Amino acid sequence: MARLLVLYKTPKKPAAFDKYYQSVHIPLAKKIPGLKHYGVSTGTVSTPTGGSDIHLVAALDFETVAALKLGLASPEGQAAAGDLANFADGGADLLIFDTKDA
Repeated sequence: MARLLVLYKTPKKPAAFDKYYQSVHIPLAKKIPGLKHYGVSTGTVSTPTGGSDIHLVAALDFETVAALKLGLASPEGQAAAGDLANFADGGADLLIFDTKDA
């Protein structure tokens, strides 16, 4: 499997971020071709030593990195990527990697 991990940093208005993310962004992102699973963090995102500047973590799974990249390049993927500017004013880090059971 391949994963797109999105680390959303704390926005200026967390409640507005959460509302928009749930009602607009998730439905938009779930249309990305090849998406196998979409999961999000719940509650506070912290480090082993305490707090963090991360508000929410999203994990999007695809069969392969190639499938993930094709999905992101699709019109639906481009729409989801373009939507980040509408709500993620704290910024976001996007990471792509292969996964395996250990």
